[in-house]
Amino acid sequence: MKTKTIGTRWLYLCVSIIGLMLSLNTQAARPGGEIGADWGDPDGEECIDCHMTENPGLHKEWNDSQHGQNGVNCLDCHKAEKGDKDAFEHKDALISIIVTPKDCAKCHKTEFEEMDGSHHAKAGEILASLDNLLGEVVGGPAAVNAGCRQCHGAEIEIGEDGRPTPGSWPNTGIGRINPDGSKGSCTACHGRHAFSRAQARTPDTCGKCHVGPDHPQIEVYNESKHGIIYRANVDKMNMGSDKWVAGIDYSAAPTCATCHMSASPDQPKTHNVGERISWTLRPPISKKINLIKLENGDEFDVPEGQPIPKVGEAAKGSKVVKVLTWKDRRAKMEGVCYACHEKSVVDGHYAQFDGVVHLYNEKFAKPIAAIMSELKASGYISKAPFDDKIEWVWWEIWHHEGRRARHGASMSGPDYTWWHGIYEVAKHTYFEFIPELKDAVRKKDGNEDFANAMLDKHFKPHAGHDWFFNGMSKEAIDKVRKGFEDRYGKDSLK
Repeated sequence: MKTKTIGTRWLYLCVSIIGLMLSLNTQAARPGGEIGADWGDPDGEECIDCHMTENPGLHKEWNDSQHGQNGVNCLDCHKAEKGDKDAFEHKDALISIIVTPKDCAKCHKTEFEEMDGSHHAKAGEILASLDNLLGEVVGGPAAVNAGCRQCHGAEIEIGEDGRPTPGSWPNTGIGRINPDGSKGSCTACHGRHAFSRAQARTPDTCGKCHVGPDHPQIEVYNESKHGIIYRANVDKMNMGSDKWVAGIDYSAAPTCATCHMSASPDQPKTHNVGERISWTLRPPISKKINLIKLENGDEFDVPEGQPIPKVGEAAKGSKVVKVLTWKDRRAKMEGVCYACHEKSVVDGHYAQFDGVVHLYNEKFAKPIAAIMSELKASGYISKAPFDDKIEWVWWEIWHHEGRRARHGASMSGPDYTWWHGIYEVAKHTYFEFIPELKDAVRKKDGNEDFANAMLDKHFKPHAGHDWFFNGMSKEAIDKVRKGFEDRYGKDSLK
């Protein structure tokens, strides 16, 4: 027994030493490419000497970074070519202020390609959205510029002097549209000039944009068991590791990056944050989504139930090179979960998550969406958005409360699933949407017949609405009464 114990300890010691050596080696990993060709421009030394005095904070961030320690200098990233729209002469060098994903791709080709076709890269294309209509018209362009576009990104405008205009710069929105045609901003997650891996892996980085009434992922994460454990063990997370494999380099808790981007024992890391998502939780009605990847680097989702193109077929001006069904995408996410959880936990989580999405879809979203469609078709409300109060009520039910419920369930946030989610969906359905429905019909017809017909057609078939039409059942009330009186005394529930 003693010999076995000593042998086991030696094994643990050897593994620990090897792990430490691997860790030190990955910390010293150099950028991709060839020194002197892809990076390490000798002319950049003059930039460094000047900025050391002119911008000491900027210089220190760069110097302490992996870039700085491996000889990647200012010109390697900021050097421009003659004819570039955003090029201007500075200290006898042609440079650009904006460092785009295409610039980063000189050394980080894989990361660029993974990001380039993703939903993040398309985030700046918000012109055709109802969110943007609210911002531009109801709010105002200045609010959109300093608000929406700072997360989504915007098209960077270049002045005659080759510099970005103040109205469009600074902007590190994740879907920024750059002068060279590329989309995205690596510094949205890897803040310049440190370009820290650790920063990109913290929940707070994602929480800059994934926050607030319509997509409170950071709030949900913070209240979840994952978030609580992360805060208690942040010093054990090994955030600066190059490989950062869940269950191997760290095991205390996952961050947003763990689940959506980082490596697990059975799959590599990716900069495509949507690849492991099997439900879309953004629209009024959630659907499972299949991912179609194209030869030109672009990709798009196909909702469950719609025809899925096959590999080799033409699609959207290119050719399909890969298809990930919603089941494939879920399996990828489950693969991350298995690094720290056994199967019953993972299966149980998805059963609970799916249950909330189905409840929201079937009981609330589909009936209300159908009624809104019939109201417009029958002329009870206009076809223009946001000029009838009932549209604002429906907007907040799905865009705010419904999203909160679904995201809460997806990330194990109980308060956001219920009190900030389904509770408010239900409250505003019964006591705002339905009264507004009847009011809209009454204004046109002088009676509520059409409204009542809509409720009979779309609400009554779902058993979950029975309490609204027929009152709470005696059985349900007596069950609550018994527990209430056991706690607070006889006749305490009036």
